[in-house]
Amino acid sequence: MNQLKYRYFIQLSYNGKNYVGWQIQPNGLSIQESLEKALSTILSEEIQVTGAGRTDAGVHARYFMAHFDTAWPYSDEKKLAYSLNSFLPFDIAVQDVFPVKEDAHARFDAISRTYEYWIVQHKDPFLQDFAYKFPRHLDVEKMNQAASLLMNYTDFTSFSKLHTDVKTNDCTVSSAEWTQRENVLVFTITANRFLRNMVRAIVGTLLDVGVGKIDMDAFCDIIEKKDRSLAGFSVPAQGLYLTHIEYPKDIIVV
Repeated sequence: MNQLKYRYFIQLSYNGKNYVGWQIQPNGLSIQESLEKALSTILSEEIQVTGAGRTDAGVHARYFMAHFDTAWPYSDEKKLAYSLNSFLPFDIAVQDVFPVKEDAHARFDAISRTYEYWIVQHKDPFLQDFAYKFPRHLDVEKMNQAASLLMNYTDFTSFSKLHTDVKTNDCTVSSAEWTQRENVLVFTITANRFLRNMVRAIVGTLLDVGVGKIDMDAFCDIIEKKDRSLAGFSVPAQGLYLTHIEYPKDIIVV
């Protein structure tokens, strides 16, 4: 007879600078490993955590979701969040813990995800680890023109890391836009799913548009050829943030 399990979602954020990414890796400390150790210690049982996706080494998350199962219902989620924050290192923070339906899944139930990529064009000591310095002049209007073209496509093989184990490279991009926030140029993109390295490759290719290296026709041609070698360089990890994940409202247990 299977033991009854209670499922919880954890909303957290993290500075990815000191980690090999979300997923447990043999070559360094991950966010997942840190969270599992904290939960297992606090709940006095071995806890495994499933994340909404995998962020690569050095990538940050302002909003991330994970789920875990426990043998016993927890009556005070706010206390659990407080305990986790006391146990976890300074660069991982838990915002919320809440019960969900037993089949709710942090990864597979996500409706959409939103990423931001930050660029600074002048030296800024406070953003050295949190934005990519790109000092060349950029035509942001043309970059936005090219970004809007992403909504016309679904196959993003040209922006995917090679030799991944996904079954399809199809994604539905619902919005993509560059905006200026004081001294930071921010690219925001929302899609139902993302491929490995997709946002960083898109940004690198849009920078090629911004400096006049390629035009709109060439940008479309890169996507249509489905060849990663034709796209721009992959921008550094430190400028990338996962900022939101949308879920169905009915997965939460009230």
